[in-house]
Amino acid sequence: MSPQDSRTLVVMPTYNESATLPTTLERLREHVPWSDVLVVDDASPDGTGDLADTLARDDAHVHVLHRAGKEGLGPAYVAGFTWALERDYEIVVEMDADGSHRAMDLPKILTMLDAYPDAALVLGSRWIAGGRVENWATSRKLLSRAGNSFVHTALGLPLGDATGGFRAYRSTALRALDLGSIASQGYCFQVDMAWRVYQTGAKVIEVPITFVEREAGESKMTKGIVREAFVSVSMWGAKHRAQQARDLVGKGWRATRVALREARGPRR
Repeated sequence: MSPQDSRTLVVMPTYNESATLPTTLERLREHVPWSDVLVVDDASPDGTGDLADTLARDDAHVHVLHRAGKEGLGPAYVAGFTWALERDYEIVVEMDADGSHRAMDLPKILTMLDAYPDAALVLGSRWIAGGRVENWATSRKLLSRAGNSFVHTALGLPLGDATGGFRAYRSTALRALDLGSIASQGYCFQVDMAWRVYQTGAKVIEVPITFVEREAGESKMTKGIVREAFVSVSMWGAKHRAQQARDLVGKGWRATRVALREARGPRR
């Protein structure tokens, strides 16, 4: 079974992406012509939603989900995931509309998901061997690497790029999660999703990609997004370590009880 045989949906959130959306969709249709696309627009003031409607009228593979306002990246993806699951898509992809995620890398991600039937999630990684970033300032690279190192330390999440947003999920993995409980906004959402999938015991795989700085428009990265990620990951990490400590204490107490029973010998 090849990736073309699976019903695949690319979920693409937009907010003021009219300058990049047409080219991004054109490249996507070129490299993954069998996939469908769902543009999730948060009432973009620049008319991205209307543009998406026009593009959808000309291409039956393109769909548009309009939302009332700007509510954040996480809620946009959750809305897209819900839309996909309601229509029984088998593979659901996250992809940016600004050109930073190269459509030519998506077949590699999908092929890896097909090659490992037990994999629930394949991440396109910038920070593993073979991955790279183009046209980023050194400060931005350091921030991303530091963020991923912090995630690894706080959560024990064995991933090189847990914050990356170019990824493919099996629908079964999404159905196993409580999507309604996800409150993460911004880029913290990417860590949240990877962490939730990992906690289910499912396999998560990384493949190298080339990330290119957006071609037009403005970055959505803000200090508030960075702050949210730091606070949320710190809280998750504290809860995770506390649970590990409780499990360790419980395991030690059970072992002590067994040792005491053995020391007393059989009852007469």
